[in-house]
Amino acid sequence: MANHKSSLKRIRQTESRRLRNRYYAKTARNAVRRVRKMTDKAEAATAFVGLTKMLDQLAAKNTISKNKASNLKSKIARYINKLA
Repeated sequence: MANHKSSLKRIRQTESRRLRNRYYAKTARNAVRRVRKMTDKAEAATAFVGLTKMLDQLAAKNTISKNKASNLKSKIARYINKLA
């Protein structure tokens, strides 16, 4: 166990950040799944705008890497463009 006050504080901060990151990453995964299930192009396109914003924010905060965010956005954009 940690002996210094700063170490104890760091442990508390790390745990709260881990839980916060986990929540937002899970929310993003569910949003991606929701868009991938959509079959209406107009509906998917409007949902994609919000999803893009969410992924960019997570990448900016390093919750997910910027490459992962970019890859997800690219794949979903291709999926939406294929919808009739």
